[in-house]
Amino acid sequence: MNIIVCVKQVPNTANVKIDPKTNTLIREGVESIINPFDTYAIEEGVRLKERFGGMVTIITMGPPQAEAALREAISLGCDEAILVSDRAFAGSDTWATSYVLSRAIKKFGPFDIILCGKQASDGDTAQVGPGIATHLDIPQATYVKKIEEIKDKLGRVERLVEEGYEVVEIPLPCLLTVVKEINAPRLPSLKGKMRAKSAQIKSWNAKDLECNHKYIGLEGSPTKVVKIFNPPPRKGGAKLTGEPQEVVDKLVSMLKADGRI
Repeated sequence: MNIIVCVKQVPNTANVKIDPKTNTLIREGVESIINPFDTYAIEEGVRLKERFGGMVTIITMGPPQAEAALREAISLGCDEAILVSDRAFAGSDTWATSYVLSRAIKKFGPFDIILCGKQASDGDTAQVGPGIATHLDIPQATYVKKIEEIKDKLGRVERLVEEGYEVVEIPLPCLLTVVKEINAPRLPSLKGKMRAKSAQIKSWNAKDLECNHKYIGLEGSPTKVVKIFNPPPRKGGAKLTGEPQEVVDKLVSMLKADGRI
């Protein structure tokens, strides 16, 4: 079974910085980690390999420093890694990112399952995984909490919905986005760390992927960030005391005076 896991290296929560000119995240030179939701996709990919055999290939799109995320994934049990990196990709929105990753997957060759975390911690859009499936024209299941069975090119999975979960069957090849309920990620072994240190990382750019430059980067992104700002700090509220009806009357009076009701 050929399993592909798409991961993203994101800024550590405490170090998020925005470029005031482009309104995009500054990634180069910023301490970064594997997107936490993607660690569950990595673990599930390795578990599928252990259940059904085959290999797990990690793909990420990002600056050269994203190679560190790929080596970490290899230390956790993945077999091969591909870095998709080119300055032409800078500023790509979710549509452009999913387009580039789909080009990389097409170049990679035949696969059975693509796994992604449900969303990235920096953007929180949950759009890249479904976008990849759309570009590749393959079926997808999102918010998967359990892969029950894979047999005869057909998978059966449980996916979270608002009021519980539903069981769906999906033909392979397919794409699944997973939630944290699916597993508990393992820690890297010493053997895995040694293998990751010496692993050969493939690197592909826009020319290698034969990307249409109209669809990549900031200019090729259909969505634009017009303005980014921090919300104003909350002001301290008033403390109301007294009998319940008295407190309600005070609150109503305050809201009316403030023009809220």
